[in-house]
Formats: sequence, structure tokens, C-alpha cells
Amino acid sequence: MSIASVKAFFAARAPDIDVLELDVSTATVEQAAAGHGVAPEQIAKTLAIRVGDEIVLLATKGTARLDNKKFRAHFAAKPRMLPLDEVERETGHPVGGVCPFGLAKPLRVYCDVSLKPYDEVVPAAGGVNAAIRISPSRMAELTAAEWVDVCE
Repeated sequence: MSIASVKAFFAARAPDIDVLELDVSTATVEQAAAGHGVAPEQIAKTLAIRVGDEIVLLATKGTARLDNKKFRAHFAAKPRMLPLDEVERETGHPVGGVCPFGLAKPLRVYCDVSLKPYDEVVPAAGGVNAAIRISPSRMAELTAAEWVDVCE
């Protein structure tokens, strides 16, 4: 699944967006920023979080940290990061390549307002060396994401 499912997602919904595959790993925010020539803040990291019985995805700027108090206020639950061994099974993407596109199953997607200041962000694209360039508003639109304010 992974990169192929992300490419299929964009072929069907936004054929103008290309999946960029590098020869080096972009699995961490620092590696992705260096590989794509952007500031770490412009990397749109996607967190897989269990909220009660539901798994949701939260896209934030690369340097953002989850604010537990804000998260609990919005979701009425404590955030629990999905264990690493469950991430690929639930999202269809490996750790370091998780994104809100081409998912293995429907998951609710949220975008943190920390992404809004940027004209372009670089989220992963289903692999540890794949990404896309996209505006935060278009990413939210394509994934039917709800904007939230849950980071520090």
C-alpha cells in the first residue's frame, strides 16, 4: 500500500500534485527538512493518536508539540499515541511515512492551526523517503480535515 496508495489518492483527487521520492530517508522532521530544503516548521508531521476507541490523525507543523490540556479540552479525552507496531496496520503507512492520504481505512483527520502560517508544507507521502508539497488549506480540503488548536 503506502506510496502506491498515496499516488493513487492524488491521481484520483489532485493529479497536479506529484509524490516526491528522494534517495535518502526523510523519516524524521530534521531529515525531511534537509532533504526537501525547507525549515523544520514546514514539515507537516502526522501523528496517529487513539482518542477513546477511535484512531485519528493529526497533522501539525514539524516542530509543534502536543498540548495535552488543549487536546483534552477539544476531544474530551487524553491523547494516546498509537503504538509503533500498530501504526502501519491502522494507517497503511510505515512510521516515518505516515500521512493523511491513501489510508488503509477511513480515519478522521485534523490539522492543527500551527500549519496555517505557511504557504506550503511538506507532509510525508506513505514512505520514509516520500513526500509532497502542498498548501495547508488544500491538504485540509483534500482530507476533509477539521482545523483544531491542540499544540503548544
